[in-house]
Amino acid sequence: MSGNNVSHSKRRTKTWFAPNVHKVTMKDGDSRTKTKICTRCLRTRHKPPRVRGRTAQTV
Repeated sequence: MSGNNVSHSKRRTKTWFAPNVHKVTMKDGDSRTKTKICTRCLRTRHKPPRVRGRTAQTV
């Protein structure tokens, strides 16, 4: 993703934004693999599952 840095005098210089990526170890069954994943995906991965707009409750 790219954009502009804008100074106080309104000069525009090009800038580039990189995604916030972390290396994590994912568990897949019995094996583990190291993967690069963005922090937004990591946040949604740790959220509890939702069922029809409500959070799932374990009994």
